[in-house]
Amino acid sequence: MSTPTIALAGGGVRIADVVRVARRDAPVALAPGTLARVAAAREAVDRLAASDTLVYGVTSALGANTGKPIAESERGAYQLRAVRARAVGVGPRHPRDVVRAMLFARAAGMAMGGSGASPEVLEALVAMLNAKVHPVVPSRGSIGVADLAPLSHLALPLVGEGEAEHGGDVIPGAEALRRASLSPIELAPKDGLALISANAATVGHAALVLSDCAEALDALDVSAALAFEGFRANLTPLDPRVQAARPARGQVEIAERLRELLAGSALWQPSAARRVQDPISFRCVTQVHGAALSALRTARDDVELELNSAADSPLAVDGELLSNGNFHVPALALAFDGAGLALAHAAHLCVARCQRLYTPAMSGLPLQLTTLGPEHSGFATIQKTLTALANEIRHLANPASLDSLPVSEAVEDHAPMTANVVAKTAAIVPLLHVISAIELLSAAQAIDLRKLDRAALGRGAAAAYDAVRTLVPMLVEDRPLGSDVETAAAMIAAGRLPLRDLLDG
Repeated sequence: MSTPTIALAGGGVRIADVVRVARRDAPVALAPGTLARVAAAREAVDRLAASDTLVYGVTSALGANTGKPIAESERGAYQLRAVRARAVGVGPRHPRDVVRAMLFARAAGMAMGGSGASPEVLEALVAMLNAKVHPVVPSRGSIGVADLAPLSHLALPLVGEGEAEHGGDVIPGAEALRRASLSPIELAPKDGLALISANAATVGHAALVLSDCAEALDALDVSAALAFEGFRANLTPLDPRVQAARPARGQVEIAERLRELLAGSALWQPSAARRVQDPISFRCVTQVHGAALSALRTARDDVELELNSAADSPLAVDGELLSNGNFHVPALALAFDGAGLALAHAAHLCVARCQRLYTPAMSGLPLQLTTLGPEHSGFATIQKTLTALANEIRHLANPASLDSLPVSEAVEDHAPMTANVVAKTAAIVPLLHVISAIELLSAAQAIDLRKLDRAALGRGAAAAYDAVRTLVPMLVEDRPLGSDVETAAAMIAAGRLPLRDLLDG
């Protein structure tokens, strides 16, 4: 089934749109009126480019050369040189889906009209995206004061330079255009700056990372629910009256999710819980996961604001080109720093629940979840893996938005390092999949050791148990658990763990 076309109309772009374009190859179109809006903004650029008025990036040079005039005869060529000179990215290249997200995010920003780009540039950008010509974009080089380096690499194939992937082959940009029956464009004054002086590389990537973070938090909700069953936890913390007494942001929704996952569980029966009050890692899931959900929503709002903004400098508005700082995105950096910290707290809780399951004094189960005595290790050593994962997540969660240095002769003397903040948040996601997988395996083992009837489990917890046991059998004799964990983590990453169906009822 083909994915419906997404029309750029100068607003209304959602993270889900980015995901569909990036990962499902949804075609992109320009809504009626979009090119007219872009052309209207372009009129001011054409008029000022033919004058002696000093305008940043149009008649005046960039960076430390700000205020130095560009000869009228050089104003078109300067745009191409500006792109070439800023293609200084290094490191591993961004994957296909991230590059598509970047292309879409920049097209969405241009469609707002404030970039002052030639309409032909926007059309070429959309055509390249639809033709699946994906520029080679190195992953390192942005400091969050417009993604100059990555966006320059993104722009090079548009002018027949750089490299691009097309049809699975990485080839010169000009060849990729030729194969796609496209032609290089010629940059007019401000066109080069319009392509590169934005945060589309970071914003496009951020949209995908947030989608992945939301699914990782869903997986933690499911593994926590299964751990509740294995631990025979007290469910009074999920009582709606408890949640209403302190309805912190996100907390009530997480409680609703857990109640749905545990609907029909024998744990809801009076006196079913083993303990009057459980450890914090069980008792405070709604508070910690709720804080993470709230942090992700804050980041979502910031990403969608950027997707639907004209954050160009100079900004083409009302026949003028106005210098500004809207390319500076500290709020986005802070939101992702916060999201990483919140997810690290949720990860810490997951690790603690696993450790409580392995401890007889807490769980009432055999030591390390094995009945075969001290000659067998059971789940003992997996604690080292959990600790290593928690350490790595904590390291990645450390804030990065404060770590900048002045550049361009100190003209640019502050930077939020947003691209790096988004990248380190992205690196947390696969680690969350692994710790969720370990919790699922541990909880399923606890359920088996208790010889619980599947009918005694909550609806969602039972589905999660079935998904785990379809792939990984109960641990009896010691065996290498690493491959079992990776199998379960791959199930989570591929979306084969019942998440949305369960959480959406």
